[in-house]
Amino acid sequence: MADQTQFKRSARPAGTRFRTDNSRIQPAHPGARFRDQRRPPRKNKGGTLVLIISLLGVVLLAGVAFMFVPRMLESQKPAGPAAGTEVTVEIPVGASGDEIASILSKAHVIEDSKSYYAAVAALGADLSLKPGTYRFVVGQSPEEVVRLLVAGPNVEAGRLTVPEGMTVTQTADKVEAALGIPAQDFLDAAHASAFVGDYPFLSEAANDSLEGYLWPKTYTFTGTPQATDVIRAMLDQYAHEHDELGFDAGREEINRRYGVEMSEYDILKMASIIERETLTDDQRVDASSTFYNRLKIDMALQSDATMMYVTGGEVTAQDLKIESPYNTYLNKGLPPTPICTPSRASIAAALAPSDTDYLYFYYSNGTVYFSKTHDEHLEAIERNR
Repeated sequence: MADQTQFKRSARPAGTRFRTDNSRIQPAHPGARFRDQRRPPRKNKGGTLVLIISLLGVVLLAGVAFMFVPRMLESQKPAGPAAGTEVTVEIPVGASGDEIASILSKAHVIEDSKSYYAAVAALGADLSLKPGTYRFVVGQSPEEVVRLLVAGPNVEAGRLTVPEGMTVTQTADKVEAALGIPAQDFLDAAHASAFVGDYPFLSEAANDSLEGYLWPKTYTFTGTPQATDVIRAMLDQYAHEHDELGFDAGREEINRRYGVEMSEYDILKMASIIERETLTDDQRVDASSTFYNRLKIDMALQSDATMMYVTGGEVTAQDLKIESPYNTYLNKGLPPTPICTPSRASIAAALAPSDTDYLYFYYSNGTVYFSKTHDEHLEAIERNR
């Protein structure tokens, strides 16, 4: 196609030449200069300089903030205890090295974690730090802190011994004497409904009572335990023992032998009565057989121990006439709740009674006399008064 571009001719001075190839205009003679209008504008070097200076200012301000803001924040933190102050720290069982360092740091036992870790490494104590309750002095060196952790707890732990056969009220008195927890605080906390979510076996408990469940043994507590801590320790122990005792198999055997349907809670009630009525393992299994024989023929259990739960002491003939759900002379079957915390041996006896025809027993001077008939029972009483 022919080129459609046209250029308008105009008058021009002699000797001036123009190119028509869109290139720069060339001067016609030396010294002549023409400005190329299509050339890109020159960069603004001054603006670039301003931008660079601004960026340097931002970096400088950031550095100042990095140096001083943490110090300002640190100055606003609450001050820790003064040097020389004693602080008590609890290191839980299973705590990792980092968790121990965090606990010590929060208590202001150590202020520099790096120095603490260096002391642990230098003393080769990584696997030797012991859990428990410690008393430190603020300002001790990291090495001194680590040596204490290696030596073991330096605060005496609280020991609580709960004997078999105690009621919740009696247990509360033991807790107060051993751990300093007011007995009333313990009783206020000892409600089945407060713990049933974590201990499903409490769903059977009557009267919202923990009677029978506070397992008897010696417990050790560190730090300052609360009433709920003590109760949970006892319930944990009950759960452990329960799993080993074989409740289901025992209940099935009792149903087969006596035709009596027993729930786990019923077993606990029976065991608590056996606990209060006997002293030895032989007596326990025979007393268990006697009570099941009575249930089998729909005979009242006639246990003085169940009324002792009401009177709090010895039971008189007059007491046995008092109407109470715990009076097993006037009411057939088991009482509404256990009457104490039974021993493992008593629970075992309630789950596996001996095979006898006994219906009566008489206790005198540490000996229990078992009888098959009422006449034999009266004779045993007469002989052993």
